Amino acid sequence: MILKDKTGEGKLGDNKILEVKEICKSFHQPQSGILAVLNRVSFELGAGETTAVVGQSGSGKTTLLSLIAGLDNPDSGQVVLAGEDLCTMKENKLARYRAQKIGIVFQQFHLMPHLSARENISLPLEILKQDQIQRRTDAMLEKVGLGDRQHHLPGQLSGGECQRVAIARALIIKPALLLADEPTGNLDMETGEKVSKLLFDLVAGENKTLILVTHNLDLANRCNSILTLDRGRLV
Repeated sequence: MILKDKTGEGKLGDNKILEVKEICKSFHQPQSGILAVLNRVSFELGAGETTAVVGQSGSGKTTLLSLIAGLDNPDSGQVVLAGEDLCTMKENKLARYRAQKIGIVFQQFHLMPHLSARENISLPLEILKQDQIQRRTDAMLEKVGLGDRQHHLPGQLSGGECQRVAIARALIIKPALLLADEPTGNLDMETGEKVSKLLFDLVAGENKTLILVTHNLDLANRCNSILTLDRGRLV
């Protein structure tokens, strides 16, 4: 299935970044046996496209995100990112490819508590041993408005500031794909609005491809397209 935008028109040409092909995923539960979570899910995304994944709790949203992130393997099907099939990669290659190509923003921030805002942001570059780390970190701090808070630890920052650090950390590697799992779920309405505006402004400014899992339909409607999951199927 090729994603459609809200007018019903196809959005993809030859610039597709992500192909999810007929993926299925199930889990074994001791009491009830096999639980099918995803059933033949397929879609594609082009460069610069943004899509929201919505659905009731238990519909498979988080599982889908984990498979796309290469954090788990489907029972069958393919996840192809920038021409590479994540499902067939050896673990070492997958870990490095994931670190280079995928940025993730979590609801719970997942910052390193003993590192400053600056150190959290620059950490992916340090791990990948990239060049111009200081310059790139300075630029990203400026983009998320945290230049004056760069030396503060996460425990000294507000929830909104922590999520700004998390967004900066995810984007600093210039990923092919950005994944966001309920990025405003832990924030009050006013802070969530500011953080979501920052996220979409940065995604648009850097022409990033975004998949956003959310229960917030106002947030979902900011995306080019919306995928609705119902009991593991796209509807």
